[in-house]
Amino acid sequence: MVKIHHINCGSLQRDPESLKVLCHCLLLEDANGLALVDTGIGIQDILHPLERIGKTIINQAGFNFNISETAISKIERLGFSKDDVKHCIISHLDPDHIGGLADFPQATVHLSAIELQSFLEGHSRYRPQQFAHRPLLKLYPEFDESWFGLAAKRADLNFESAVYLVFLPGHTLGHCGVAIQQKDKWLLYVGDAYYLREELFTTAHPVEELAALMAMDNKQRITSLENLRMFAQKYAEEIELFGYHDPSELTGAIP
Repeated sequence: MVKIHHINCGSLQRDPESLKVLCHCLLLEDANGLALVDTGIGIQDILHPLERIGKTIINQAGFNFNISETAISKIERLGFSKDDVKHCIISHLDPDHIGGLADFPQATVHLSAIELQSFLEGHSRYRPQQFAHRPLLKLYPEFDESWFGLAAKRADLNFESAVYLVFLPGHTLGHCGVAIQQKDKWLLYVGDAYYLREELFTTAHPVEELAALMAMDNKQRITSLENLRMFAQKYAEEIELFGYHDPSELTGAIP
């Protein structure tokens, strides 16, 4: 069974009065190597923030730059090498999710073909400089399998446990969650399908305004969120849900 390490790979805080949110990534440990699920803020972002991210996005999102929070620092703290990372599974291509990709140039990057197409079309939310190292891509053009009733595709990792990209569009057009089998249970990382866990249990959370503003397709975002709310009620004993930014969900993480 794949061993899952929860790691924080960055933090965002626009001002001292606002909530400091995290970049909650996963490190999957298998006999055939390591895989990262999203990569957080990377070393190249810290060294070249204006070129790779830009002043506007840095200020709007409140990027904090701390080398000790990078994925490569956390991986080395666990006793691994960056070369042990064989795969990076990406929910979507927003800059706070893929900044660490350049720190693992040997890794195969798994993502939806829809998301890459949106990225290549030049939407202002994306930063093409974060792909300057020309990563090896494994694209998933179709989600023709079913995971608890949602469109999904098993990731081509050759790991002991099943890992699926689960299509959760809305925040971006090709946004995906990542489901990892843990014996008879599942862990579902939902990326930015919600920002805060409380959204699973209320339809009137204040963060809803920001979520709608940041969605490329808000109707799809709401549908994806409603599916996750259903999971939280119907499959609470089978599926553990968590997102990328809520600090309350990152317990027992690698410091």
